[in-house]
Amino acid sequence: METKVSSSKKEVIIGDNRPTVLIGERINPTGKKKLAEALKAGDLEIVRKEALAQTQAALKVYKGKPLVNSVTGEEHSQKRVLPLIKKYGAAVIGLVQDDEGIPKDAEGRVRVAHKIVEKVEAAGIPREDLVIDCLAFAVGAEPASGVAVIEAIQRIKAELGVNMTMGASNVSFGLPDRELINNAFVVMATAAGATCLIVDAAKVRSIILAADLVLGRDKRARRYIEAYRQRPKQEKQ
Repeated sequence: METKVSSSKKEVIIGDNRPTVLIGERINPTGKKKLAEALKAGDLEIVRKEALAQTQAALKVYKGKPLVNSVTGEEHSQKRVLPLIKKYGAAVIGLVQDDEGIPKDAEGRVRVAHKIVEKVEAAGIPREDLVIDCLAFAVGAEPASGVAVIEAIQRIKAELGVNMTMGASNVSFGLPDRELINNAFVVMATAAGATCLIVDAAKVRSIILAADLVLGRDKRARRYIEAYRQRPKQEKQ
């Protein structure tokens, strides 16, 4: 299954047996007092409202096919977002969250993913235009969450075939040496079936290139060797 997104000049294809796609994403609260205060308080509603407002404006003028973040398993979210996705022919990220919150176990995440796929297809949107995010928790607070997410990725890939994304750095919140944990997690998630990852691309790219090579996604190691040649001499070993 291939999810195609594009700008006016370039197309990116997300899919199995293809290079893992890296999404660089940050929310910058600089100069936005209300947004900064909401983030500190753990209130994401203002972020959701701003994201939705920007989506409704941006889709009208965007040249290409965007990947919209996001729709959930909640009915109110589906009613607001899916008509826009259908109208503008966009792709969308589906968060495994419903009216009961984010399930802690793999079974609950799989259940919500099935619900989202059902609603997306009922809205006339092809399944390949949906990318599921299993929503990682910090393992420092929820020790079993890493295992649950990996199992959910494997099952959703097997049962639904959709492409999968992940905010990889969530797994290491509150722990020391976060980069080490993040690197381990992105490799596990990629092997489990994640096809695009939301990461600090500059730090993670070399890890993903190595993982893609081992997983048979880099024919004759061309991408890995090309990246190696481009690295500064002092970084090579």
